[in-house]
Amino acid sequence: MGELMQIIKERRSIRNFLQEKDIPEDVLNQVLEAVKWTPSWANTQCWELIIVRNQEIKSKLQETMGKGNPASKAIVEAPVVLAVCGRLNISGYYKEQVTTKFGDWFMFDLGLATQSLCLAAHDLGLGTVIVGLFDHDKAGQILGVPAGYELVTLIPIGYPARGSGAPKRKEISEFTHRDRF
Repeated sequence: MGELMQIIKERRSIRNFLQEKDIPEDVLNQVLEAVKWTPSWANTQCWELIIVRNQEIKSKLQETMGKGNPASKAIVEAPVVLAVCGRLNISGYYKEQVTTKFGDWFMFDLGLATQSLCLAAHDLGLGTVIVGLFDHDKAGQILGVPAGYELVTLIPIGYPARGSGAPKRKEISEFTHRDRF
């Protein structure tokens, strides 16, 4: 198994972090470098990331979490929360016209960037969890996300307090089709 495949197989959602261990700026920049090199629609690079280290802001973000969200505690415990935003109306567009059946392609591009971010973080010994169950509009206001952009996910990132086992995965034969669905 190659090194990349091992990283893909071993990466987990981490919700408990070592609170006394901060992320050095050079290590965080290595994670952000992975986002920089992520492919995107026509190289639009529609992502914008907000790096949140301020405890008061993280507490306000925690208040936007959906009821029973298991990542709620991680928002305040992680030394850093990365807010992943997308610029609207550029990805999936050509000459300001939508070019795909699915409209704005920003969610696809942000998914790619998020995967790059999480795999790079894991490779550097950091843990992440991709948080999607929260009041996006309220969190966007807290973070000052301007019009023309959408806050899509919050990613607490830090050194894992503990790991977890792999969840059951489908066999390849359960999700693949040959020549036709």
